[in-house]
Amino acid sequence: MLLGKKIAVLMGGPGAEREVSLASGKAVLKSLLDTGLDAVGVDVTGSEIDLPEGTDLAFNVIHGTFGEDGTLQEILEKKGIPYTGAGLQSSRLAIHKSLAKEKFLAAGVPTAKSETIALTPGLLPNLTIHAPLVIKPPLEGSSVGIQIVHDQAEVPGALLKAAEKYDEVLIEEFIKGKELTVGILNGEPLPVIHIIPPDGVYDMASKYPWLSGAKGSQYICPADLDEETTAAVQAAALAAYQALGIEIYARVDVLLDEQNRPFVLEANTIPGMTETSLLPKAAAAAGISFPALCQTIGELSLQLRS
Repeated sequence: MLLGKKIAVLMGGPGAEREVSLASGKAVLKSLLDTGLDAVGVDVTGSEIDLPEGTDLAFNVIHGTFGEDGTLQEILEKKGIPYTGAGLQSSRLAIHKSLAKEKFLAAGVPTAKSETIALTPGLLPNLTIHAPLVIKPPLEGSSVGIQIVHDQAEVPGALLKAAEKYDEVLIEEFIKGKELTVGILNGEPLPVIHIIPPDGVYDMASKYPWLSGAKGSQYICPADLDEETTAAVQAAALAAYQALGIEIYARVDVLLDEQNRPFVLEANTIPGMTETSLLPKAAAAAGISFPALCQTIGELSLQLRS
């Protein structure tokens, strides 16, 4: 279905995840070219997109700001260009952690207790959740701006630090347990991945050690879980995907507490797409090669939007 179509692989973007997006975009581009498809890379550096003439499909691999928040989707819809992955509304919902939480709660998706707090520099808000807790900016990806606070005495300083950059934050109870992630492709959960960060914190450095020289995380796929727990984790991830109305594919992050209860953290609508990224790892464990994954995403997206 992609044969004879001109595919523009959009990568980079103006956000904090630009370098990761460039790596994803180059991997997708190489995969499409290696399978004989007509594809070209487009490095997006600002809010304008210069698509090659005759583009039939925009393969969106821009993580976070601009590419994953509905902005790019709206531009492409106005241009009448089909694009891959989540649509305008589901993108806006999924990237906004507070709005996504509301959808999770309404749909009965298991998720950690939380509250959204407005911030003013120099002023401390009152919280109903106490340490240990997690402070998250609602509109960042790849763990950008996240603070984990274990001691109540450190909460004021962490909030003041957050207020220097953000107008509001999501305060979430800290859940001790296993970091898991579940890829969803065309409404079907892929094998669960267990993430083991080197220092117990899955942050930007441990996610992308090639950016900083830090020690990377370990990944076990399929995760070493019993069948019942695996099914519960996949069901929670799929419920989150459905609650947000996500199309085509996504990757849902889940915490498994010490009682083997899953708690959904968030859904990533433009997850990493290098051959060693987590969604491709899960797809490979399900027998789907990286080229096949890229083609499937492209074909499903064209079917939906042509």
